[in-house]
Amino acid sequence: MDAIVIGGGIGGLSFALALHQAGIRCRVYESTPVYKPLGVGLNLLPHAVKELASLGLLDRLMSAGVETREICFYTRHGQLVDREARGKHAGYDWPQISIHRADLHSILVDAVVERLGADALVMGHRCVAAEQNEAAVTAHFQDSSKEALSPARGTILVACDGIHSVVRSQIHSVDTQLRFHDSTQYRGVTRARPFLSAASMVYIGTSTTAKLVVYPIRNNIDGSGLQLINWVAEISKPNDRIRDWNRAAHIDEFIDRVSAWTFDWLDVPSLLRAADTVLEYPLADQDPLPSWTHGRITLLGDAAHPMLPRGSNGAAQAIIDGTTLARLLANADDPRHALKAYEAARLDATSKIIHMNRTRYPDAILRVVEERTADQPFERLDEFISQDELMQWRSTYQNVAGFSQAKVNEPSVNGR
Repeated sequence: MDAIVIGGGIGGLSFALALHQAGIRCRVYESTPVYKPLGVGLNLLPHAVKELASLGLLDRLMSAGVETREICFYTRHGQLVDREARGKHAGYDWPQISIHRADLHSILVDAVVERLGADALVMGHRCVAAEQNEAAVTAHFQDSSKEALSPARGTILVACDGIHSVVRSQIHSVDTQLRFHDSTQYRGVTRARPFLSAASMVYIGTSTTAKLVVYPIRNNIDGSGLQLINWVAEISKPNDRIRDWNRAAHIDEFIDRVSAWTFDWLDVPSLLRAADTVLEYPLADQDPLPSWTHGRITLLGDAAHPMLPRGSNGAAQAIIDGTTLARLLANADDPRHALKAYEAARLDATSKIIHMNRTRYPDAILRVVEERTADQPFERLDEFISQDELMQWRSTYQNVAGFSQAKVNEPSVNGR
C-alpha cells in the first residue's frame, strides 16, 4: 500500500509517522516551499499526548514544552471561579503539555525525516486536483508559480490540507464554506516571569467585554528563569472574514478592553504590550460534513472538521484522526473499507465537538457566572454556582471531547 498525504502540518505529519509505524509506505506533499517557524502556542491535552507518545515523541515534547499543572478560571475582576488539576497532576497516565506550535511542528518534521527519509517530505507541491479509478488514486500538483508538477499515484489519498482544502471542495457538492462568528482572536507570545504555579493555564473574563487565555509554553528561555508566555485575547466584534493564522495586528486595537486587568498575580496590560508580534485571527468553523470519504480519498484534521479554537481541540483531533486511520489501515484487507471505518469512528465524534465549542466550551462557565452575578464582584461564589455544577461542566466537555480520565487511561489498541 502507498498513501499520498496532502499537507505537511500537524495532522499530516502525525499521520505519516503513524503510517510508518504501521509498516505502510507514504509520502507527504506540502505546498510551502520551505518551512518557517509560524504561529504561537497550543495545548496538547492528555489524549493527544497519549497518541504522540505512542509514536515515540514524549521525551521531545516534554523537553520543548511546559507540563501543564492546572487550569484556572477567573472573572474579569480577578476573582477565582474554578481551579482544576490537569494531566498527571489530575491522575491521568499522560501529561498535558503547552508548547509553541513551531516547536511541535519541528519535532514532527524531524521525526518524519529521521524515520521515513528526507524524500518522504516533498515541499513546494500544492495539490490542485485528485482523481481515482478502481485501482489507484492520482494527485496533481502545481508549484508556487502555478506551473504543473509531476503527479503522484498511490493506493489512497488522505487530504490534510487544512481549512481551505482543495480536496474537500472537490469531493463535496454540499456547502463547505467556513461559518464566521462575530469574534476576533489576537494572539502573541511574551518573555516574562512565571505566574501562579509557573505551569498554570488561565482563562480570564468572557468575550462579552474581553476574554484572555494565558499559559507558558517554554521554560527558562534565557537562563534567568524567564518563560515564553502564550496569550490569546478574544474580542467580540465584527471581523473581515480573512482566515489566516499569521496576519499581523497592533495591540492598540484591543488593549483598552483589558487595561484594568492588573492583578496581584498577573499584570495583563504589561504582558500583552511586551509581545514582539501580535497576530489576528477571525473565529470561524464549519458545519459538520455528511461524509469525509469518497472511494480511495478521505479528509483529516481541519480539512475534515474545522472547529473553533476553544478547548484545545484543533491539533488534538487531527492527531487522533491520524493514529486512528493508520491503525485501521494496518488491519484492512481493502484500504477503502478502512477509510469508511475511520469516517464512522471519527466523523460523529468531531461533529459533537464542533457544536459544543460554539456554546459549552470550558471557559463558558465564566459567562454563566457573569450572568448570575450581573458582572459584579461576588463575596461568596457558592451563592451563584455550586461545586457540583462546576464539576458537571468540566466532565461534560471532557466526555464529549474524548479526554475523560477513565477513557484516556484505558489501554490503547495493541497495548499502545
